[in-house]
Amino acid sequence: MLTGKQKRFLRSKAHHLDPIFQVGKGGVNENMIKQISEALEARELFKVSVLQNCEEDKTVVAEHLAEGADAEIVQIIGNTIVLYKESTEKKQITLP
Repeated sequence: MLTGKQKRFLRSKAHHLDPIFQVGKGGVNENMIKQISEALEARELFKVSVLQNCEEDKTVVAEHLAEGADAEIVQIIGNTIVLYKESTEKKQITLP
């Protein structure tokens, strides 16, 4: 579980990032979760964009992704979800 201080730190890191995944009409599926897990291992922190045509609520989408990829939800702002998971091999971010 992330502390408030760690979340603030990660939010500042994520501020400059562009979303690298989009959740659309199909919602969240196994393939997407698998890709997100792999991307989290490589990057640790990134944004996911929830498109207008997505039928699920963005909070539900965030919970599905975080649960499936075993990640932490750093922030949900607008239609953008910020996810974080500590990498086992390519650790780049040191939390305060």
